[in-house]
Amino acid sequence: MTAQEILDKLPYSKPFLFVDELLHIDETGTTGTYTFDKDLDFYKGHFKDYPVTPGVILTETMAQIGLVCLGIYLSETANAEMKAHVMLTSTAIDFMKPVFPGEKVTVVAEKVYFRFKKLNCTVVMTNEAGDVVCKGSISGMVTAKLHG
Repeated sequence: MTAQEILDKLPYSKPFLFVDELLHIDETGTTGTYTFDKDLDFYKGHFKDYPVTPGVILTETMAQIGLVCLGIYLSETANAEMKAHVMLTSTAIDFMKPVFPGEKVTVVAEKVYFRFKKLNCTVVMTNEAGDVVCKGSISGMVTAKLHG
């Protein structure tokens, strides 16, 4: 399964798609990028005169790249007849630096385990300078339906 095939299977669209490209994906993890467009609507009110990306959006970006893309890859590589759905179940994220409008971030996720339909990953988000923006752990349930 190629990176583009995985991106095509994501259940999101703009303005709620937070994956620009997948640089790497295999059974152990994934790496991807996203650039936060300065015109995204949430910047208008978060915060007045000092827009920063909300932590919940940073978490969502890590979940889309590090959990959903990996869950689709692991599930559908194992069984091409299945269509994977990945739902976030828990997060534990530490935030170190703000992400400003126009910044590009890179997310690296490493699979901790995938068993009993539960995927757990460690995730790290860095900015273009290589500084850690946030990091932590995310988990989700992977369900599958037969195509048709």
